[in-house]
Amino acid sequence: MARMKETILSVAIDLFFEKGYFATSISGIAAGCGIQKASIYYHYANKEAILFAIMERTMQALVAHLEQRLTGVTDVEARLRAAVRSHVEFHLRHQKETFIASSELRGLSDAHYRAIVARRDTYEQFLQELIMAGIGAGCFAAGDVKILSYAILTLCTAGASWYNPAGRLSIDAIAGIYEDFILSGLKQGLSEGRPGTSAAGYMTHLA
Repeated sequence: MARMKETILSVAIDLFFEKGYFATSISGIAAGCGIQKASIYYHYANKEAILFAIMERTMQALVAHLEQRLTGVTDVEARLRAAVRSHVEFHLRHQKETFIASSELRGLSDAHYRAIVARRDTYEQFLQELIMAGIGAGCFAAGDVKILSYAILTLCTAGASWYNPAGRLSIDAIAGIYEDFILSGLKQGLSEGRPGTSAAGYMTHLA
């Protein structure tokens, strides 16, 4: 049973990525699995349940990947750099799943939508705390922490929409470019002593 559930998810991921969630039918998923349509419902209540399973698993794996990347990293700047690399690597290595997670939220029921958004909010807040720590330590210039986190996540997540595994750059090289670009942007203005609100002043943005 577990093996068939995995097969259903794998086939659904391919079809959702290629055709889109709404253009994919349960019949199409069943055909891709080599089973009858009715057999799908033995494993998943409906197509939306399959979508939720994909998104939930993707978010869990994204967080686990970040935690693994940050293990043993204590320097403030190095932690943000590792977080950027983790996000880029994960989205490029799991291109189909992360593309689906970003583009098919509207296919979720209200309850499942809230569950996934809550997970995203927690992930976003963690990144905001990393940025906050960097500002507080004087590594990054002061700025609106929420907007900075949204900008970083949007930029890093977008890679799933254009990445070509057969392209000229490796995932490692692409992640390095993202690291340098984002860290440079966060530091911009430090040498000129650009005025800005202290890190403590931005705590209200995280409330």
